[in-house]
Amino acid sequence: MKIAIIGYSGSGKSTLATYLGRLYGLDVLHLDTVQFLPGWQERPKEERERMVLDFLDTHEEGWIIDGTYSSLLPERRFDCADRILFLDFPRLVCLFRVWRRYRTHRGRVRASTAAGCPEKLDREFFLWVVRDGRTKERRRRYFEILGRCPGETRILKSQRAINAYRKECEREVQKA
Repeated sequence: MKIAIIGYSGSGKSTLATYLGRLYGLDVLHLDTVQFLPGWQERPKEERERMVLDFLDTHEEGWIIDGTYSSLLPERRFDCADRILFLDFPRLVCLFRVWRRYRTHRGRVRASTAAGCPEKLDREFFLWVVRDGRTKERRRRYFEILGRCPGETRILKSQRAINAYRKECEREVQKA
């Protein structure tokens, strides 16, 4: 099984990816660990692409990838995904979750972020969550990504929808 999880910052992509990875016994790639070098510096594009290709090539039987980064090898990630999950949460919900995550992990590096990138909530990230990451063009790209998937696509708009999806996946594993 190959699952791509996309969506807005703070919507819960990494948390869902980690959960599904444990449930299905699949390795998870958090694209934030690929995108950034220590100190939140962007990694060169060629290196990012090589890292993702290495992951895909060594996990042909199945994987979970968390993160949108629509220009990062979309044909290899989205065109062969069995499922694409779009976490389409309202901006204020995402902002609250980002703030709560910051309060919980302030100054520490989470497992789903790159080494040397401690949790922060600065002006730039605040604006990304409430404005810059939610343009009409970005939203259009999310739906374009969903259209690339040869398998199942889901749009999850609330924590209740994520919880219901998790239960559905648990039943699927129990039947197998």
